Amino acid sequence: MSSEKGLLLKREFHAPRELVYKVWTEPEHFGNWWGPKGFLLEVAKMDVRPGGMFLGCQKSPDGQHAMWGKFVYREVQPPEKLVWVQSFSDEAGNTVRAPFNPNWPLEILNILSLEERDGKTLLTLQGGPLHASDEEQAAFDAMSPMVAQGFEGTFEQLDNYLASQQ
Repeated sequence: MSSEKGLLLKREFHAPRELVYKVWTEPEHFGNWWGPKGFLLEVAKMDVRPGGMFLGCQKSPDGQHAMWGKFVYREVQPPEKLVWVQSFSDEAGNTVRAPFNPNWPLEILNILSLEERDGKTLLTLQGGPLHASDEEQAAFDAMSPMVAQGFEGTFEQLDNYLASQQ
């Protein structure tokens, strides 16, 4: 994935790498910070191993909208790396089209790297469409600034959650 064909996000967290990895991989932690600001995440399933799946439902602050999503893990290297394919899904975990755009890619490949630096953790998240048509790639590229902005809110929630766990 090149930077023209995906997102590259970096952020430093004032927490040890083992803790950052733990809150990405344990359902009792992950549901407390992942997702858009104000949304609630219900974790239905979380099996962090190659071939394992995360399945969850995000609910809007007003409770009127719910979106299911899944991760299928490809690579798991505690505490430094996670690779997964992310998709919208139904509650059974079947891949579905995004509710907001019929051209949104069915699958996004994400690579998360965690690097320890003087008791802090440098997080790098790279993500982009997998097996995308030209229309899907164009939809992803057009929405990339909004996706990056959404991740800023998610990372802010992660930062606050990590502070509460130390």
